[in-house]
Amino acid sequence: MTSDEILARLEAGRRLAAAEALELADCSDPRPLMQAAAILRDEAHGGLVSYSRKVFIPLTQLCRDVCHYCTFAHPPRRGEPVYLSVDQILDIARAGARAGCHEALFTLGDKPELRYAAARDALERLGHQSTLSYLAEMAGLVFRDTGLLPHLNPGVLTRADIDRLRPVAVSQGIMLESTAERLRRRGGAHFGSPDKDPAVRLETIRLAGEAAVPFTSGILIGIGETRRERIESLLTLRDLHDRSGHLQEIIIQNFRAKPGTRMAEAPEPDLDDHLWTIAVTRLIFGPGMNIQAPPNLNPGALAEMIAAGINDWGGVSPVTPDHVNPEAPWPALDRLAKETAAAGKLLVERLAIYPAYTRDPERWLDPTLRPAVLRAIDAEGLARPDDWVAGSGTEPPVAVAPHTDPLPASGARENYNPSRRLSGQREDEGHLSSVLASATAGEALVEIRHRAALRGARWRLRCGMPGGGRTAAKG
Repeated sequence: MTSDEILARLEAGRRLAAAEALELADCSDPRPLMQAAAILRDEAHGGLVSYSRKVFIPLTQLCRDVCHYCTFAHPPRRGEPVYLSVDQILDIARAGARAGCHEALFTLGDKPELRYAAARDALERLGHQSTLSYLAEMAGLVFRDTGLLPHLNPGVLTRADIDRLRPVAVSQGIMLESTAERLRRRGGAHFGSPDKDPAVRLETIRLAGEAAVPFTSGILIGIGETRRERIESLLTLRDLHDRSGHLQEIIIQNFRAKPGTRMAEAPEPDLDDHLWTIAVTRLIFGPGMNIQAPPNLNPGALAEMIAAGINDWGGVSPVTPDHVNPEAPWPALDRLAKETAAAGKLLVERLAIYPAYTRDPERWLDPTLRPAVLRAIDAEGLARPDDWVAGSGTEPPVAVAPHTDPLPASGARENYNPSRRLSGQREDEGHLSSVLASATAGEALVEIRHRAALRGARWRLRCGMPGGGRTAAKG
């Protein structure tokens, strides 16, 4: 399949069929795929790239699996607690709350009590029979104590497990990594890891859809799979999402070789390979899906990853390290904003639950979590920068831009809308004038709100035009 054929299908508004997607494995040059992917991404996400401000809480680093690339999980160590204590967990969460975080990411090994007596003994002392029971208690405690919204990555789950965790977490997740069964054979990255059976992980993802849980998944590239196998994995995830609509994001994570692991000398995927995979993911899932790549694992290539079709950086912490990739520090948020702006996009903060899911809280959120989420979002479903509400009797906060605005950097793409492609009109051109004209004509304010979705410098520029914006809006 040529890049022209791909573009023709997208121009016609068609989704790539499975057979067509598999043909992408033969397209070795990522550049035409990236161009098509960026056009598709901009159709739904425009000029915004999001992230979640989080704290990382490693509840336990014991795991019954032995993935050959992982340094997060390890056997019990003499003198080292098996689980974080209540006080340790609250200390981390409270530090995150003070730093303005909204998300508490709980990451942990998969069911360590099934492998280690030390885990069973520790759980007994904590008053629990399973790691998931302790996780549920701690997630609920963090939410009640700090207001942080938990996102949980506990591994393989049953439907009963998912239902138990749903009232204490706004989202859950498990990386599929790969559907390639051969990676579980001797010498493969997943040999000796029962929870990396693709069928078991896919069943967890399916059950999460049945339970209406906003869910995260994705693939890990460079662990021995082929490009065709990556596409097969992505198509399988797409099929599950088609059934339930619950996959709120797809992560494309690149393998990093770590000293002390069995894959310490394995080659890492190069940048072109990562960009190719990001672009293919966008082409398979289409405009609306949130496609994410961790900014700390390719720190010198943020603009390229945006050009390949991502619209999200994932969780970034101003407080805690990336315990899964401790060698790769998070970028400072101001730097992330500047690099995102240099690529022509505006960095915006979201919650651990994406905007599309906050708009239907009755379906996607447990009743105990709905009020907190609704208080934390703005009209677009993104994270609010302050706690002020109209009618509260307090002065509104001074408007301060939280992030650097996009600049017309060399090579940066303009916002794209297919209907404007031939005319060359910008996505926001004439937008505010139309909104103000509607206000003058007496159009319902709810309609105006939906049309006035500009952010950053473009909004301020329009509102500050002499003889225009502010005066007309008051009329």
